Amino acid sequence: MESDNSWLKFFFLLFDLLLLNMSAYLVFYNSPMYNYEDLTGRNMYILHANISELLAYILYSKRNYFFTDKYTDRVKAFSVRFLILIIIQFVLAEFFLRKGYHKGFLLEYTVFFFVVKVFVFYFIYKAHQYRYENGYANQRVAILGEENANLVLGKLLGNNPSLGFRLAGYISDHDSVSEYATLGTLSELPTVSEQYKINMLFVTDPRYFTKDKTKELLALCNETGIRVRYILMEGYWNKSFQRKVQSASYFEMFNPNKIPLDDLTQRFSKRLFDILFSAGVILFVFSWLFPIVGLLIKLNSKGPVFFKQQRTGINNKTFNCFKFRTMTVNSESDSKQAQVNDARITTIGNFLRRTNIDELPQFINVLLGNMSVVGPRPHMLKHTEQYSALIQHYKVRHFVKPGITGWAQVNGYRGLTDKLWKMEKRVEYDMEYLENWNFLWDIKIIFMTLFGSEAYKNAG
Repeated sequence: MESDNSWLKFFFLLFDLLLLNMSAYLVFYNSPMYNYEDLTGRNMYILHANISELLAYILYSKRNYFFTDKYTDRVKAFSVRFLILIIIQFVLAEFFLRKGYHKGFLLEYTVFFFVVKVFVFYFIYKAHQYRYENGYANQRVAILGEENANLVLGKLLGNNPSLGFRLAGYISDHDSVSEYATLGTLSELPTVSEQYKINMLFVTDPRYFTKDKTKELLALCNETGIRVRYILMEGYWNKSFQRKVQSASYFEMFNPNKIPLDDLTQRFSKRLFDILFSAGVILFVFSWLFPIVGLLIKLNSKGPVFFKQQRTGINNKTFNCFKFRTMTVNSESDSKQAQVNDARITTIGNFLRRTNIDELPQFINVLLGNMSVVGPRPHMLKHTEQYSALIQHYKVRHFVKPGITGWAQVNGYRGLTDKLWKMEKRVEYDMEYLENWNFLWDIKIIFMTLFGSEAYKNAG
């Protein structure tokens, strides 16, 4: 059972049609078997090909949209649809194409289409394998409990790195010392998660599937800043779970605390927008503005053009956040926020801060995938440590990628957070954004960042 990924299914259909049409045209102009230059009604053949593939896709659209199944399993699925496509083509051709149609052309471009798909997805799988093996796409997971089912699940994760989960170890659900080696107990989860960099907890025991237990577990995990996934075992299905279930090929997960950007299709659309928007800014704005700003910074004070600072990103992972340098080089940049009339701020730096031009290099972070155009602002590591101890569920804001601008910022909560209530308001707006995100809201926030007066209120 899979979650609803209608837009992603549509994307895969368009991708298949793109490969099919490319194959048909390449075969038409470069066939090693026949000369199709005198083939009449070429466009009718192309239309016939697209209709046939659409029907084959409708009849057999079963696939794993998470790229977690084996490559051989994917090829088997290709092969089944290939056979269905061949049958549909020749049946439909009897009614669709003129008598005496060229059967060789149909067969040749369809086989070529199949070969192209095999090679394209081979490279996609190799790219994913490289990402997983080098830690670019891994969720560090702990499993709650040490029963046999959990040990089997742990072995499954270890033997299938393409699932994207790296097992850190097991968490005991007993306060007493376990006979099995564990990372710690559930009550020690905040400390353990920090020590072992855990960002997801797997739960298989149906005792935790009750409303009260779920509420209790989510409260602890939200405070800790890690996600929870229930691994649904056969016999424990609940019809109310169906719309929130994700297939991971070998097991099925239920997300008890789902937010809009947990949906794969939504994340894909947001990431696609981030790439296009950031590439446009870098190409059309940053490319000519960078030499000018870089020269002014160099003439104004000694030091590098860029300021690089470690900040907290998605799943509590740290990354290097880029900005134009606005201060003189100093030893307090990673611990002390900029103040009003801060002596460290240079003349050109003051202008860059007032106009927000200092943030432009973060579009490089967006292109690299560390940040999004819109999202909760990333904070210094010191502030993450400080405020997570003071503000309940502070780390929940790290469930999504940080942004260059955000809902809190366009409502006036940006800059200096010299009082606790200012950070509390930031977190409040960030939580509202996480829980109710939609694509049009991102567009609204970008518009408000560029033209809204509230974006500059309470700025420090």
